[in-house]
Amino acid sequence: MSEHAIEVILNGEPVQAIVEGRRTLVDFIRLDAGKTGTHIGCEHGVCGACTVMLDGEAVRACLMLAVQADGRQVRTLEGVADADGTFSRVQQAMREEHGLQCGFCTPGVVMTLTAMTEANPQVSEEELTDAICGHLCRCTGYQGILRVVKRLTGAAT
Repeated sequence: MSEHAIEVILNGEPVQAIVEGRRTLVDFIRLDAGKTGTHIGCEHGVCGACTVMLDGEAVRACLMLAVQADGRQVRTLEGVADADGTFSRVQQAMREEHGLQCGFCTPGVVMTLTAMTEANPQVSEEELTDAICGHLCRCTGYQGILRVVKRLTGAAT
């Protein structure tokens, strides 16, 4: 087995580790870095539970190897709120619109919505709805999540 030294900027902090070449980014985040807010679901990139931001873009951490993140910026759910714990705009909308039930899909949904709204504060309702189509909710909490989308785009009534 090949091992590789990597350094990732995780939620603004450098994290160094020696990882096997086959170690996935989600396993690195959870096991090596101890950030368990990123969930493991299907491990095939289908459910979206493992979504994180890599250099500002939403990616499925189960489909990436940790070595692919070497030297890059990774942001997880733990890095979304302000340093003082104040919820981000997306987190606040999730709370106010009851955009979660069991919470299993929530980290991935938050990361996708965060990536989209930070990249384009004027993102449309249609663009956000399309982006979250890749997230599976076990509880069928989609109505709450769609209300979050409406709130983030100013379409809330």
